[in-house]
Amino acid sequence: MEQPLHTMSHLFAQLGLPSDEAEIERFIAAHAPLPRDVELARAPFWSPQQAAFLSEELKEDADWAEIVDQLNVRLRS
Repeated sequence: MEQPLHTMSHLFAQLGLPSDEAEIERFIAAHAPLPRDVELARAPFWSPQQAAFLSEELKEDADWAEIVDQLNVRLRS
């Protein structure tokens, strides 16, 4: 099985957010659970630039899509 191209830490850094494990866990705890009827990129806590990045990566099924999907799952649990 291939390793993902990017890690959760890389994604948070790309989004301009603190990217160490403790900060990632704090972010997820602060924003979860994300309601099922809210698309990840439309969540109110993203900046317009962050939302655009997430939306585009998922739409294009780009190399960030897998880790964005993982973030989506973690925010909904």
